[in-house]
Amino acid sequence: MKKLVQIAAACAAVGFGFLAYVYLTLPDVSSLATVNPTTTAFIELRAREAAERRAAPRRAQQWVPYSRISGSLKRAVLVAEDDAFWQHEGIDVKQIKESIERDLQKGSFSRGGSTITQQLAKNLYLSPSKNPVRKLRELLITRRLEASLTKTRILEIYLNVIEWGDRVYGAEAASRMYFRKPASALDAGEAALLASSIMNPRIWNPARPTPGLLKRQKLILDRMGVVTPPPDPPAPPPVDEPPKTDPPPDKIVK
Repeated sequence: MKKLVQIAAACAAVGFGFLAYVYLTLPDVSSLATVNPTTTAFIELRAREAAERRAAPRRAQQWVPYSRISGSLKRAVLVAEDDAFWQHEGIDVKQIKESIERDLQKGSFSRGGSTITQQLAKNLYLSPSKNPVRKLRELLITRRLEASLTKTRILEIYLNVIEWGDRVYGAEAASRMYFRKPASALDAGEAALLASSIMNPRIWNPARPTPGLLKRQKLILDRMGVVTPPPDPPAPPPVDEPPKTDPPPDKIVK
């Protein structure tokens, strides 16, 4: 019994030390409230993969503010990726439970019910790995993002950094590549096609949609009216100029 107690205590100490290490090495996300990320873990990963293939360096990305992204695209992405975006605080417990049950049935780690905030955490700081340690870090970063940023800012960053093709990142670059127009000008059908391809962006091409992609587009179009994207951020207040007054008599230049 004494031996078992010692083993249990040692395991608990190791577990606590591991969790402390994971927590202390989490990134500081607070700067994202006002500063746009210059790169992401996924962008760097794809750059390394391209270098290994000796492919020409390329990165199609153009940051645009939330207000210059089509409302149709915002709705389509919410339908496709996270229709409960307003209701959760970064983690959709119901979706995670269903994902775990599927994994247990299959005996493997597969794509789970990740929210947009979880996907953003993974894109910014992590890897596509399915291992439980990476998933733990993702959940902790997700909570930090939700605590530090507004829903509008989370969706703005997400729409500007996610992968939308081979080394194509963000709504603006994707819109111009596939439809030859800015992201602000996308109509509902184009937006639904772009949102449909997020699940497999390096395989599915919105400009040359497969029957499967068109089927997914229709499903998204049918549901776009039931979701509401976060509102545009408020405009900065006008700067009040001090009232103009005449100089005092001793300062009047004659």
